[in-house]
Amino acid sequence: MKTTAERMIAEAVQPIAGNAQLREKLIDIRRSYEQVMDTGSKDKVISGEYSKDAADRARAQTQSFRQFIEDHKDEITALQVLYSQPRGGGLAYTDIKELAQTIKQPPHRWTPEALWQAYETLDASKVKGSGHRVNTDLVSLVRHTLGHTNELVAYPDLVDERFEFWLHQQQTLGRHFTDDQTAYLHLIKEHIAASLTVAPADLQNPPFSTYGGLGRARQLFGNDLNPLLEELTLALAA
Repeated sequence: MKTTAERMIAEAVQPIAGNAQLREKLIDIRRSYEQVMDTGSKDKVISGEYSKDAADRARAQTQSFRQFIEDHKDEITALQVLYSQPRGGGLAYTDIKELAQTIKQPPHRWTPEALWQAYETLDASKVKGSGHRVNTDLVSLVRHTLGHTNELVAYPDLVDERFEFWLHQQQTLGRHFTDDQTAYLHLIKEHIAASLTVAPADLQNPPFSTYGGLGRARQLFGNDLNPLLEELTLALAA
């Protein structure tokens, strides 16, 4: 049994042991997630004044991000769309995820949080929306970096604003929703804020499944469901 176990282990690790390129790739992936945590030292405030060094670093980072967009606008789908279309319609979440994965690789190691903080350091009055950053915030970051917007607004906040405008527009047109329908519409809005689009298949997954899923949506909206999802994606998304 011992001999057999050793042989099986050797066979199992062979795809890695015999592939130098794969080993290097695994090391690069590990490095991209590594964080050095200093638990022994304590930070001490040395000055509460404006830091020119911090501003210079933030400016260099945002300028580098701008150059990255210029250099890769024809290679990365999300940049192609956002560069050519100020509103950025037609993006899929896979496009934004690809961009997020690309920019966090060496040498840049950028994240939505780091880029957001750089803009806050330069001019906090033009940065709207605090809290946990999401990948879809890259839509706002790219558009702001390209000069399409004067303010940097968190993407979920933009979706909230558009949703409230859409609801008001529906009331003006004489289209009213019940409380149950409105609650489900809010779930759809939150999904779009995180994923850019929504389709019937999405309604079978959490959090929709907790509220009856696709079946409940069809009960609430009937034959209007599919056109409604398309309409909301068009009205709220990038």
